[in-house]
Amino acid sequence: MSLLIASKIQNNPKYLQLVKRRDTLSWTLSAAVCLMYFGFILLIAFAPEVITQPISNTSVIPLGMLLGVGVIVASALLTGIYVFKANGTFDPIVREIVEEASK
Repeated sequence: MSLLIASKIQNNPKYLQLVKRRDTLSWTLSAAVCLMYFGFILLIAFAPEVITQPISNTSVIPLGMLLGVGVIVASALLTGIYVFKANGTFDPIVREIVEEASK
């Protein structure tokens, strides 16, 4: 890519808006994942009695197992949300910006 095209892309208002939207989404989802993981670890460290409780009176599965699986599944879902948004919204805008800069 030539410097002229790169300069056109960086000065395009659509590009600046795209970067802002993408950054906002990625930081929001990253913060959610960090809160889940650190919250789970803090729960293990400071409230082990909560996570060692069985999920029911007849079960031997502790609540911590379900919470751990929930953290993993939620992380995968949040990743899927980002990929869905990137492929469906961000990529078409990127193609449009590159086409405009190539003219």
